[in-house]
Amino acid sequence: MDPLAENIISACWGIFIPVWIIASLFTKRTVFRESGPRRLLYILPILLGWYLVFRGYRLGSPFSNQLIPETDDLLGAAAILCVCGLAFCLWARAVLGRNWSGTVTLKEDHELIVRGPYHLVRHPIYTGLLAMLLATWMEHSHIAGLIGLVFTSVSFWIKLRQEEEVMHKQFPDQYAAYQQRVKRLIPFVL
Repeated sequence: MDPLAENIISACWGIFIPVWIIASLFTKRTVFRESGPRRLLYILPILLGWYLVFRGYRLGSPFSNQLIPETDDLLGAAAILCVCGLAFCLWARAVLGRNWSGTVTLKEDHELIVRGPYHLVRHPIYTGLLAMLLATWMEHSHIAGLIGLVFTSVSFWIKLRQEEEVMHKQFPDQYAAYQQRVKRLIPFVL
């Protein structure tokens, strides 16, 4: 179908991955890290989810069956969604700065960030990633990818709840007020 849209989606991931790896080298020193078993609660579903979104079609029928016909309009919408998701992730990562971590941690002199995209949702990186994953699924719309989106969403939900526990302990009054003002993933909705 539309190779430009497919190339845009691939380019988004091609930008996201190295930026994330390089930015991870410049974080603050960790003063608290969750336990390994607790980390597995969200690592296992995300790994399975990402595999299903990106490679699940290789499992054959019925996992490779398409749910939505592939059209240029759908691919164009997917490309736009992926670019928007990437932009939201990069904005959130830049605003979060050196407080970022790939796991549930507290950093030295950890700050509660409530500006930029964190003024719109409490977990904008997950919002952006879910948009990118949804766009990637829309590219081929196979059953395995839809199942992968569910696993990835469950993983993010588990992790964000663990992060919120840590933030609530670290910033009890401020985080409680922040939770009242700002939704988790979708502005004004969820």
